[in-house]
Amino acid sequence: MRAVIFDAIQGRPEVREVADPVAPPGGVVVRVAATGLCRSDWHAWAGHDEITLPHVPGHELAGVIAEVGAGVDRWTVGDRVTVPFVCGCGRCEWCRSGQAQVCPDQEQPGFTHWGSFAEFVALHAADTNLVAVPATVGFAAAASLGCRFATAYRALAGRARVTEGEWVTVIGSGGVGLSAVMIARALGARVIAVDRNPGALAVAADLGAEHTLLAGDGVPAAVAALTGGGGHVAVDAVGSEQTCADAILSLRRRGRHVQIGLLPPVDGHPRVPMARVIGWELDVLGSHGMAAADYPAMMAIIERGVLAPQRLIERTVGLDEAAGLLPHFDRAPVAGMTMIDPALPVPETPVAGDDHGVAVIDGRRGRR
Repeated sequence: MRAVIFDAIQGRPEVREVADPVAPPGGVVVRVAATGLCRSDWHAWAGHDEITLPHVPGHELAGVIAEVGAGVDRWTVGDRVTVPFVCGCGRCEWCRSGQAQVCPDQEQPGFTHWGSFAEFVALHAADTNLVAVPATVGFAAAASLGCRFATAYRALAGRARVTEGEWVTVIGSGGVGLSAVMIARALGARVIAVDRNPGALAVAADLGAEHTLLAGDGVPAAVAALTGGGGHVAVDAVGSEQTCADAILSLRRRGRHVQIGLLPPVDGHPRVPMARVIGWELDVLGSHGMAAADYPAMMAIIERGVLAPQRLIERTVGLDEAAGLLPHFDRAPVAGMTMIDPALPVPETPVAGDDHGVAVIDGRRGRR
């Protein structure tokens, strides 16, 4: 099969022919119809996660089962499926209680094993982790759920328990941030979106953000002024020391902060304003995806049209374009999700780029 692969941490990704995967016991092989290009994939490429080289990234996916391994009871070849980016073992107390997203023996495509930037991907513990994709939901929309959308949904509905009329501040308007804006509005919240990219803020406003703020000095004070003392809920959808601090400091007393963006310990562990957390009795919550057991309720809302994850997809590219975009994804201006379709034909001419491999597509340098 064709796959995006890199041989060294921060090495240049390229598309190569590699061996087809084999269904593991209890697992399946899925023919990938759509897979998302996510900042988490960049973290793996940059060396912020433990991976085995050479490596194929990709963890947000949807497709059709092509092979079923021994011991699988619920699924057959031809089923339309997606999967959370955290795949539980199916045996431990957390998996048995429906909390596979914190399974201590979890597998993660694109991290613990080769992922979905390929024509096929192997998935483990299929009876625990696979989610049926209704015929009314497209593969690209289903793939967008696996990491960013499902994580935002659980962060707001399950962890922060947002209620109607509350103020929610979303720091970062990339794929997960825009998902949070859409979901918060669907829950009846009033939303403030923050980003460094005016184009991303325009999309956030179109999705229902009541106010938009350019990232920079003064975000907490601006939020306090707009909300009469700070938001009820804050989401860091980026994952940096600055964005985490801005989110926490934008809260009112006894507010709830949800950390979604990964915080890599580049210069030691990031500093967090814990004095504010203690003094104002703030809740600090993590959100690590969503178990397959919780997908049906979210999928039903999508089928009813209340949530429309497909609106967050900015464009679709092939594997070759994705290989060029991955190394620079942390700096790319973002205004939605990029989907990869492995079936798109190989470009007749190489994807344009500079000496560092930055793709130039439709005149937008490195844009998702």
